Amino acid sequence: MLDRLNDAMEYVERHLDRPLDVAALARIATTSEYHFRRLFSALAGMPLSEYVRRRRLTVAGAEVLDGRETLLAVAVRYGYGSGEAFARAFRAVHGVGPAEVRRGGAPLRSQPRMAFRLVVEGSNTMRYRVVDKDAFRVVGWRARVPLVHEGMNPALVAFIRGIDKAELAAVAALADQEPAGVLGASVNLAEDRAEGTELDYYHGVVTGAPAPAGRDSLAVPAGRWAVFDSEGAFPQALQYLWRDVFTQWFPANPYRSRPGPEILQTRLSADGAHAAAQLWIPVEREPRTG
Repeated sequence: MLDRLNDAMEYVERHLDRPLDVAALARIATTSEYHFRRLFSALAGMPLSEYVRRRRLTVAGAEVLDGRETLLAVAVRYGYGSGEAFARAFRAVHGVGPAEVRRGGAPLRSQPRMAFRLVVEGSNTMRYRVVDKDAFRVVGWRARVPLVHEGMNPALVAFIRGIDKAELAAVAALADQEPAGVLGASVNLAEDRAEGTELDYYHGVVTGAPAPAGRDSLAVPAGRWAVFDSEGAFPQALQYLWRDVFTQWFPANPYRSRPGPEILQTRLSADGAHAAAQLWIPVEREPRTG
């Protein structure tokens, strides 16, 4: 898998002067576009589109310094329709405009080429199982909240605390299958999973029953799920679980993520400092190659 990802990175380098072709990258990595974006973001710590933008402007910076072409010619080569748009993007990455660089040789910032390598840590194993599940509903309350990668999510905390406890107990009684109990389901996330982008969050239960009047409902089709169990300090252990699934489990197993809700069932300790969690990720088998 890492070899195929590195082949995709080489393709990016050869095509920095062309529109980003995620479909081609996914074919090289022998996975889906959806999973390629997710996996790249988790491994690289930034969205694919942001990495490509930084690489383009790194290479464009060298051409600006070289001085053999006009700034407009460099701008057009790297996909900018005007000198003004190029100058804005250039300044956002380098902290200085292209005209200033050409006049005075101001220092530039460089985004290194990315390559993925296997680092053997050997200390942790992941507890998981794969489940084929019939269609179901997530029934409860829905809110649009920002994505927070580390630390507490104030908007999410405020939303959950605002739910009436008696009404929550009535919805909890509808739970009739795995994953059990009151849980959270995240869906409609931005493709790049960037910090601060918004998602739809459902707080409720998994059930085959229809939603009561006034409650939100998310219909989930039948499919395959990878189920992970973890425990540790709250909320860090939960956020690290998501990270580890995409940076460790997926590269080591013949599955890829597919569109659908990511479901987290959490049990907090009495003091709220520790959590035991079960994470459900929608998956499908990677196609066999060779």
